[in-house]
Amino acid sequence: MIRILICDDQLMVREGLKTILNNAEAGIQVVGLAADGAAALEQISKVLPDVVLMDLKMPRMNGVQATRLIHETYPDLHVLILTTYDADEWVFDAIRAGADGYLLKDADQDTLIHAIREVAAGKTPVDPNVARKLFDRVAEHVPARDVDLAEELSPRELELLGLLARGYSNAEIASQLFLSEGTVRNYLSTVFSKLGVSDRTQAAVLALRHGLVRGSEGKGE
Repeated sequence: MIRILICDDQLMVREGLKTILNNAEAGIQVVGLAADGAAALEQISKVLPDVVLMDLKMPRMNGVQATRLIHETYPDLHVLILTTYDADEWVFDAIRAGADGYLLKDADQDTLIHAIREVAAGKTPVDPNVARKLFDRVAEHVPARDVDLAEELSPRELELLGLLARGYSNAEIASQLFLSEGTVRNYLSTVFSKLGVSDRTQAAVLALRHGLVRGSEGKGE
């Protein structure tokens, strides 16, 4: 059972989400409602949620402030931002504060439920529009090399890079390609070295930049 605390300053939104999630399917239960970040913090120790659905622009304490305090005080508690705001300053501030995922309120019910399950499982679902902003920001710090991926990497390395860029974890890549996780780590270390990047995000940005995957492509698409 995934226990949910909904934090939003609009009563109709809180009640609507509660109805949707409680009636959606087994395994999800709304255990608390809060009208702002301060109220959410007051409730956490009482209702013991697994995931907080967090709006951003709220009175008293906004979602960024609340997310930062939750991250510091309850490091095992997951925060999924659910908001109408995709402006750069909100996106980056929320993620820097420790948000585990970022979803816009125009997402459909299935997308919301899937994102909740991913966050509860330790993954980081991000709305495609928001992901584009993040990739663009990270891309500013990726070496602008004129590289031909097909020449730099072996077919197997290209395959691994494509899965990484689509959001697959090492364990998921290993399962897809029938390799051990240790072998995947070794492959990726070689890929990072060949591409002159230092981490997974920079490698994914290069893969997107060079058309190895589409910008909106992800797992299950």
